[in-house]
Amino acid sequence: MRRLLFVLFAILIPITLLAQTAPAPAGKHPFTFEEMMKLKRIGDFAVSPDGRWVTFTATDVSLEKNTRTPHLWIVPVAGGEGRRLTPEDGPAVDRLRFAPDGKRVLFTTSTKGGASQIFVQQFDPATGTLVGEPQQVTNISTEADGAIWSPDGRQILFVSSVYPDCDVSRNPDACNKARDEESSKSKVKAQIFTHLLYRHWNAYGSGKRSHLFLVDANCDGSAANAACAGRDLTPGDYDVPPFSLGGQDEYQFSPDGREIAYTSNHDPVEATSTNADVFILSLTDPNAKPVNLTADNHGYDGTPMYSPDGKWLAIRSQFKAGYESDKFRLRLIDRKKELATRLSACEVTDKQTGAKGRCPETQYITNLTEDFDRWVGSVAWAPDSQRLFFTAEDAGMSPVYEIGTGGFPGLPLKGVGQTDMPRPVVEGHVGDLLVTSDGQTLVFSQDTVRGPAGLYKFDLPAWDPLRGSGVSQGWQETHRQQRPAPLTHMNDAVLSQVQMQPVEPFWFTGANKDKVEGFILKPPDFDPNKKYPVKFLVHGGPQGQWGDDWSYRWNPNLFAADGYVIVMINFHGSTGYGQKFIDAINGNWGGAPFEDLMLGLDYAEKTYPFIDKDRECALGASYGGYMANWLLGHTTRFKCIVSHDGMFNSESAWGTTEELWFNEWEYKGTPWTSREVYRKWSPHLSADKFKTPTLVVHGQLDYRLDVSEGFQLFTTLQRMGVPSKMLYFPDEGHWVLKPQNSQLWWKTVTEWCDQWVKK
Repeated sequence: MRRLLFVLFAILIPITLLAQTAPAPAGKHPFTFEEMMKLKRIGDFAVSPDGRWVTFTATDVSLEKNTRTPHLWIVPVAGGEGRRLTPEDGPAVDRLRFAPDGKRVLFTTSTKGGASQIFVQQFDPATGTLVGEPQQVTNISTEADGAIWSPDGRQILFVSSVYPDCDVSRNPDACNKARDEESSKSKVKAQIFTHLLYRHWNAYGSGKRSHLFLVDANCDGSAANAACAGRDLTPGDYDVPPFSLGGQDEYQFSPDGREIAYTSNHDPVEATSTNADVFILSLTDPNAKPVNLTADNHGYDGTPMYSPDGKWLAIRSQFKAGYESDKFRLRLIDRKKELATRLSACEVTDKQTGAKGRCPETQYITNLTEDFDRWVGSVAWAPDSQRLFFTAEDAGMSPVYEIGTGGFPGLPLKGVGQTDMPRPVVEGHVGDLLVTSDGQTLVFSQDTVRGPAGLYKFDLPAWDPLRGSGVSQGWQETHRQQRPAPLTHMNDAVLSQVQMQPVEPFWFTGANKDKVEGFILKPPDFDPNKKYPVKFLVHGGPQGQWGDDWSYRWNPNLFAADGYVIVMINFHGSTGYGQKFIDAINGNWGGAPFEDLMLGLDYAEKTYPFIDKDRECALGASYGGYMANWLLGHTTRFKCIVSHDGMFNSESAWGTTEELWFNEWEYKGTPWTSREVYRKWSPHLSADKFKTPTLVVHGQLDYRLDVSEGFQLFTTLQRMGVPSKMLYFPDEGHWVLKPQNSQLWWKTVTEWCDQWVKK
């Protein structure tokens, strides 16, 4: 279940989606799990201020040691070989950031005692090398992470989780250290809870809150120097930033360094709230209090990003309170208007009650993408502050778009009928993105179903704010001819030895007579004259999507490697097809999505003669696990089912989950206010119809869908006499992350499918 996180234009048709399955080159073999573990996993990256270098984190996985270790690498933006910045046998190093002058870098690594701290090291921009030895800056008992430089390079902002009741005026780090030591030494491990969200995802709360700290960049990291623990800028019983499963920073310095903007949720019951607000805090006044810029919106506001000229603050917003899958919009706060509104003590009178209130935020906030019916993802400013770039999921892809700060008419989005739209710039499945300081190059991560994320660059066309809907012929030609250029090649050697098939899209008429998209992926050494068994994958979320992208957990090519055809359907509720399509799943979990899945599989069976419809296995996790359980009671067309971390009893799942807003939105209330919806869509009430052999997978540390859901399902299957097996992980949460556990997962799932469809 996510929080987290375009119909193709004629001039931007992805090659991968049109590719036909060709015979495998000689010497290539099917993909294996061990080869997947050899791939280096590219993560966080940064561009040097002079635009010459890209540094990035690449994680090495060791099956033998059961570890994942990130290291720093660097590659020239102009192109060339990447190389390590930190030794292969060294400690984990992550999140490098360049100082504004480009002559120093900071990064996160562990001290000899094992604590994560911030280090600074000299950098030679001419050669792209680290100089001298890294110098420890922070020394805080609760560890440090997420560091960024101040605009003048004199200070560093970082994140640490602390006890909010430790007095910030009386050596709070000593207080935090004493509390942690007392807890670790105590033989009593019991906890007392006084509010909800006492556990989250895979861990119980410790009473700590993430706070933002400011430290001098020249601090010596000495334990004797209390200043190296930093100054807590956001004291209080709130998380700053809020918990996130990934994505861009939720805090930033203003370009003049006089203030910071950050995201926080101050709602009294966080377990039922998807709200977050953007606050600003002056750094020039030691007595300054945070100012909430988005108090009028009770949905999510976050990811604050100052424009380089300081005029604007870009944020992402959702408007529906309690709904984590509302549309993410790109909005701009005009900082001069915002300040003028605050200083004028502007107030309005409620016409019904006569109550006085402050002027609404809409006076200084512009919604740039209200008519753009896709979710805004990663965002980057152009250095001239005239335009922004952002990603947005669309039909199995995640292209890059551009839009001006004043908005402008762009290309119409096919099938939607809208005209005032951002313009597409880069096709494909793009993740994070940055723009070089000269504004001429876009640097981004991109993956496909045939390879994990790598770094790419794209030369941007000259900016023309008046280009309008009559797109110039020259601009069109630029995009027809140019393709992103790869910057990293670290996985080429492994991938060159294996067969990787593309995903091929198909469309059919689904529930509500809507057009629904599916994807098919063929096995290695595909022979169109043969019949193949099917693995029918159901994605999680449910607000997610299948497409031309990579996964280390649910990898279509690895599923296909032992001779299966893979079929995937982006049912109602999937992202990338407009908000109405997403909202169609609310209160309808086993309705339209189930209909889409069955109709999509019907279409695939009729369209692709190589599919053996008598040998099909359905597999899903999270919402996909729920749907696997729903399939159990509503169809017997599958020879086997794999249910991973799925909801079995919707009423018990409400009482054992932590983020209550999800269930209460999707099921339209609580079990006692909306019982008919909970019971209507609960798989456990169809247990008398269970017949399909089922593998149940669940982790003890999964607090989103408690392990009891898996136990209930397995118990029911056993009592009903249905062939079944349970794979239980005592040390995993919602995802199976440890390398050796992952290996066991793949082995068990593969053997289960083979047992029932390869007889």
